[in-house]
Amino acid sequence: MFAKTYSYTLNGIDAEKIDIEIDVKTSLFRFIIVGLPSNSVKESKERVCSAIQNSNFRFPNNAYTVNLAPADLKKDEVGLDLAMAIAILIATKQLVMQNGETTAIVGELSLDGEVRPVKGVLPFAVAAVRDGIKTLIVPCENAAEAALIEGVDVYGVSTLEETVDLLMGNIEAEPLKVNLEEIFKVDYEDIDDMFDVKGQYHVKRALEIAAAGGHNILMIGPPGSGKTMLSRRLPGILPEFALDEALETTKIFSVAGLLSKYKKGVVVSRPFRSPHHTISDIALIGGGSIPKPGEVSLSHNGVLFLDELPEFKKSALEVLRQPLEDGFVTISRAVSTLCFPAKFMLVASMNPCPCGYFGSNIEGHTCNCSMQQIIKYRSKVSGPLLDRIDIHIEVPQLHYNELMEVPSGEKSCDIRKRVNLAREMQTQRFKKEKIFCNAQMSSKHIRKYCNLDEESKVLLRAAMAKKGLSARAYDRILKLSRTIADIDNSQEIEFKHLSEAVQYRNLDKKYWE
Repeated sequence: MFAKTYSYTLNGIDAEKIDIEIDVKTSLFRFIIVGLPSNSVKESKERVCSAIQNSNFRFPNNAYTVNLAPADLKKDEVGLDLAMAIAILIATKQLVMQNGETTAIVGELSLDGEVRPVKGVLPFAVAAVRDGIKTLIVPCENAAEAALIEGVDVYGVSTLEETVDLLMGNIEAEPLKVNLEEIFKVDYEDIDDMFDVKGQYHVKRALEIAAAGGHNILMIGPPGSGKTMLSRRLPGILPEFALDEALETTKIFSVAGLLSKYKKGVVVSRPFRSPHHTISDIALIGGGSIPKPGEVSLSHNGVLFLDELPEFKKSALEVLRQPLEDGFVTISRAVSTLCFPAKFMLVASMNPCPCGYFGSNIEGHTCNCSMQQIIKYRSKVSGPLLDRIDIHIEVPQLHYNELMEVPSGEKSCDIRKRVNLAREMQTQRFKKEKIFCNAQMSSKHIRKYCNLDEESKVLLRAAMAKKGLSARAYDRILKLSRTIADIDNSQEIEFKHLSEAVQYRNLDKKYWE
């Protein structure tokens, strides 16, 4: 007796269709799973056997051979349990399944037949549409996540018995539909407001530009100047998610098994990740024996905030160079090579010296560090990494009189409106380019969208010569100028836009020579 069902397994942040073939022969009992199963998949036989018996179905003492095809792909998904159980019921003539060629089944089984949620359901739904699957059966807890994808009918089930009834047509059920507009409404009430920050207007302006174009930013200043406070209020001015960006980010969180923290089962606002400086290289960049996305990928289309940048291990900081440049992380193993997306906005803060008060103009805060200590401290942030940061901004310490003032300035909602308008211009500009913001522009895009007049060219030539800027810094100044022009709703980059972009590179020589 032979039966076949379909399911999915993860391969990076994408999914691969798995053909589950069951051959049942009258013989002494055995249960063999072939096709490169991991240990968790090999243990499926215990879960499947108990679930079938405890759901009032027969499990004959025969010889069962389960083949997971393609055979050369490593299978590490407990979500194959449910499809495996259904295949056994078909092979033993307890279930007649209609439209089996266009149905895929995903879910982990408990010993009593309950269907438990699994990770990676959103990539499964995306792959189902790609593979021509019309019906996708998933655990109830994952149904809303899968229903985000149009083109496949999603049904949520809670038990093995319910799954059988659904496949045999014994119960009437409608595929789950979700209201995308309602889901992607963001509640900004609980997000800290930029209005709370006293003074630091030039830093707020730099953060607005960074948010509008997705640019990396480094804030340098003494302890207590407000670097962390400003960074924590950045989510309140970040542009709203485009649907494609939201789904791409949700896929990563789904694969990492982190969607349970989100009430709506989807990432509706741009991620803001703030790892501690003791983080390991693998946790930051991704990897492991079974490669998983790291913090740089979990920050995809959002922000990676590194507080006290020099305190991070130098090896951890250096692995950031490739994703900052390419927008993805490549994880190579003996059996496979995986790519995780990592187009994130790096926001970092640091002190100017070990004690933090170098250059301070506040009485009583005198720097006691030797020049050798200062040089050693700053050398922890390498030149190549600094070169990949678009905006370098000083955050001075506030005086007593400034601290005593009532907060003033714009609220986050007002800043966010300008950021959204600037990002909408970029969305229209790049709608055929497969990029979302100015920071993601390549050399081809820079030549096309960042043209300068003669006066601006003279300024940029002088800045390059005086500051000794690299070719990478040249490109980043042009991208930054394009964003400043977008905030001003200008189609052309003007002299004032370029001059503002150039002054954000003032720390190149001052701090690292």
